Amino acid sequence: MTIPTRRAAPRSTLHARAAVRLAWLRGAPACLLALLLACVTGEARSQPAPADVSLEYAVKATYLYKLAPFVNWPPTTFTAANEPFRICVAGDDPFGHYLEKQVAGRSLGTHPFEVRRLDALTRDAACQIVFISHLPSQSIHDALDAVSGRPVLTVVDSTAPHQGGIVQFVIQRGRVRFVIDTGEAARNHITISSKLLNLALAVREPT
Repeated sequence: MTIPTRRAAPRSTLHARAAVRLAWLRGAPACLLALLLACVTGEARSQPAPADVSLEYAVKATYLYKLAPFVNWPPTTFTAANEPFRICVAGDDPFGHYLEKQVAGRSLGTHPFEVRRLDALTRDAACQIVFISHLPSQSIHDALDAVSGRPVLTVVDSTAPHQGGIVQFVIQRGRVRFVIDTGEAARNHITISSKLLNLALAVREPT
């Protein structure tokens, strides 16, 4: 009688399984940290975007809420356990309704995601994350200055390079990447997880 033998899994598969186990043991979010870039792009591709939303902005929209778990927010950020976690789009909106569809039913802990659109940023803007691309009525510098010192993760689009912000999107070899400025984060009293810093294209340290 011949006993069937199990074919050994390819080494790449074994490595992937080991990575899954390690991430699970460390309590990583649903997307493996080491595969965040591929995960974000894959999720954006799997969710059909409206005809007026490009894959680039579908990926950027996905990043906006995927970044949230990797930021340490001050205890005073929320006044109630069920207060919404607000993702704001300041100025021109390249996402249409795609961003709302992506965050529907999702939350950060007990805080459901909510999308808000603003013509301009003010000191009392109740945002945890704000995406800035083009503001017809306000300069990017003034928008960033309006929320400086507030617990807000500012994300500046790749169409407005070298304009500051905590996270700056960058297009490299056709892929959406990002640069993180930890000095700007510290000024807004938030800290970025080292796990996310390791995935950044570049990290700007305080000078």
